[in-house]
Amino acid sequence: MPLHKGPDKPDERPLSVNPFYGEADPVGGMTEAPPKHRLPTAPLPPSTAYQVVHDELMLDGNSRLNLATFVTTWMEPQAGVLMGECRDKNMIDKDEYPRTAELERRCVSMLADLWHAPDPSAAVGCSTTGSSEACMLAGMALKRRWAQRNADRYPGARPNLVMGVNVQVCWEKFCNFWEVEARLVPMEGERFHLDPQAAAELCDENTIGVVGILGSTFDGSYEPIADLCAALDALQERTGLDIPVHVDGASGAMVAPFLDEDLVWDFRLPRVASINTSGHKYGLVYPGVGWALWRDGEALPEELVFRVNYLGGDMPTFALNFSRPGAQVVAQYYTFLRLGREGYRAVQQSTRDVARGVAERVEALGDFRLLTRGDELPVFAFTTAPGIEAYDVFDVSRRLRERGWLVPAYTFPPNREDLSVLRVVCRNGFSTDLADLFVEDLESLLPELRRQPAPFTRDKGAATGFHH
Repeated sequence: MPLHKGPDKPDERPLSVNPFYGEADPVGGMTEAPPKHRLPTAPLPPSTAYQVVHDELMLDGNSRLNLATFVTTWMEPQAGVLMGECRDKNMIDKDEYPRTAELERRCVSMLADLWHAPDPSAAVGCSTTGSSEACMLAGMALKRRWAQRNADRYPGARPNLVMGVNVQVCWEKFCNFWEVEARLVPMEGERFHLDPQAAAELCDENTIGVVGILGSTFDGSYEPIADLCAALDALQERTGLDIPVHVDGASGAMVAPFLDEDLVWDFRLPRVASINTSGHKYGLVYPGVGWALWRDGEALPEELVFRVNYLGGDMPTFALNFSRPGAQVVAQYYTFLRLGREGYRAVQQSTRDVARGVAERVEALGDFRLLTRGDELPVFAFTTAPGIEAYDVFDVSRRLRERGWLVPAYTFPPNREDLSVLRVVCRNGFSTDLADLFVEDLESLLPELRRQPAPFTRDKGAATGFHH
């Protein structure tokens, strides 16, 4: 979560209250304007408190027009009703809410089957608040397994984790919080994610695992998980080092099983020890819910698992958080039940079709060069074409925001800091009609952008809209 400071001016003007908010007495409704940064002295009527908060939130961006986020911004009304009915249920209270716990168990079983666990009944998994927590749990399991295998050298030896420089920031947090050295494979040329051979070369006896990303947030591309496992197989043959792989499938693990069935990336690869995904991304559920699964009980060290009383029996749990709502887990089960394999395939295919179509139309404008085309994740990245010098991607992002579109512009990490791009994430709810409006708005901005004397952005670091 972001860290916040207190206000610089503690005596700020209080919130203004419209006289009409006092339903019975318009004048009485404005007698006590509440302060912004300290608790008000007296209560407000519920309708007044609601309207004050509601009005301020109108200044937020429209989530349906947010092409930066991977997070689901539309669900069916029935799902919203179910979530409302379950918002008061604490997910950790297995004994009090046994059916919610059962729905969580069923979701884990469904994912184990979807991801080709050798024995779905032996796979171990849990729900989380999102992929960040799921990645932390997977990283903890990798580190503990490594420590068990190297008990004669640890804690003296420093563990390391190998991954591409394009990983989501949660992996940097894991390495920082759990004191693991992050070994990052840089980008090179037109390769914007991990190179399997380069990853294998960074491994040594202190490597707890290698992270492969099924769907890079930088450009939407899949990392070659099968090739990565093959490179690590060859490393084991040469050196005896047996390095496990964790697949961060925050987005792609809910796309590839339905649209890329011939792509081998999951538990079909014996070296894949664990997989995570975000139910609130292409799992099609409102935030926040994620899932972490391990191939079998051996992949998740028993000492990391806590036991809670569950219906008079023993319920194993593995989590960083304790109390959290059960609504999102219920919504995930609803979505699995509602769509099934064919429904998910139809939704994800429609989203990929929209992404491909928009990418082609953006390329046809002539001012932009595509890096990806939306044919893996329904996501594409593009930059300005050679010869475009009057404006840059940060100018485009700023001008699109004036029309309500939230499109991130950002600079790539080492070794491609010279490359700045825009990224469009297409989700369920970003329809063909909305896509048409987006392209029309982008095209209408180009004449004015072309007339600029030079790009207006001076501080690209401050201008970036890429934070996730």
